[in-house]
Amino acid sequence: MKKIQWFKQIANNGKLERRLSLGEYKRAESWSKYLVSSGAEIKGEGEEEWSADMSQLFIGNKFASGRHSRIYRGIYKQRDVAIKLISQPEEDGDLAAFLEKQFISEVGLLFRLQHPNIITFFAACKNPPVFCIITEYLAGGSLRKYLHQQEPYSLPFSLVLKFALDIAQGMQFLHSQGVLHRDLKSENLLLGEDMCVKVADFGISCLESQCGSAKGFTGTYRWMAPEMIKEKHHTKKVDVYSFGIVLWELLTALIPFDNMTPEQAAFAVCQKKARPPFPSACPMAFRHLINRCWSSSPGKRPHFEEIVMILESYAESLERDPVFFSSYKAPNNRTLFQGLPKCISACRSASVSE
Repeated sequence: MKKIQWFKQIANNGKLERRLSLGEYKRAESWSKYLVSSGAEIKGEGEEEWSADMSQLFIGNKFASGRHSRIYRGIYKQRDVAIKLISQPEEDGDLAAFLEKQFISEVGLLFRLQHPNIITFFAACKNPPVFCIITEYLAGGSLRKYLHQQEPYSLPFSLVLKFALDIAQGMQFLHSQGVLHRDLKSENLLLGEDMCVKVADFGISCLESQCGSAKGFTGTYRWMAPEMIKEKHHTKKVDVYSFGIVLWELLTALIPFDNMTPEQAAFAVCQKKARPPFPSACPMAFRHLINRCWSSSPGKRPHFEEIVMILESYAESLERDPVFFSSYKAPNNRTLFQGLPKCISACRSASVSE
């Protein structure tokens, strides 16, 4: 009983509230197994490579929470970490099985993804009804939080480019590994102290070969590609659509479709082909790229390899010419623009050989 009292005080910052129901009591007890763990290495069959040594884990303050998870700041093996604890509901067996499957998938993906623009995975533990995922802690918080603190339309184009390149490079690597993120949005992009953006939250990600249709899929409508909203078969191009929305966010520091409910936004995107409005001062270079990314036709959206090359060419041009964005004109010949990545790649190869 002392464990439960201690748990309630920690969970409510020392303020005791109403008494827990029987179901809440049992869930609180399962959470407290980790929060007051005496420490022991928890390993299951086949999990030795990523299993956490709980004697090296120290859990601090909670800084975020979801419907079935809570995220704490902590220390693991003398590293500053974020600790995601996932609790299975005892009263819903189907949901409990889904959360376990989601946990296994997320850990399996994180374990194989190592890139400067992907959040770093350290360890995990599996002890139903509670699961734990340990990743690096990024002090800058989410990109959404950062943008919320800015004035609308206030980010300099150089910073927009820096953020966009970080995201695109992380997504290019992700797709090169055959992985779809499927929930790319500013809330799932985290900022380090050096303002480096990292892609995070792979809870609903999947291997492209295993994704199937979007039937029964729950995502975030404001950022979701129309084919996913319609629950159709989807490819890597759904992430490109979401990237287009994120790039719009970077230019505006606003929430897409903020005058609509998520359901209204979904209807407008699918039935009316609506997109968030461009600000009047939006450079043609960004406008042209965003329009390609959020095209209603997945086949017309560029791959992230091309997006990275385009953004790099913008950055190089801006460095040479501070008024590049005001003087840029979109190519009339679409084929010429699509050939830009090959041109850049050829030039780079030539300079390397010299």
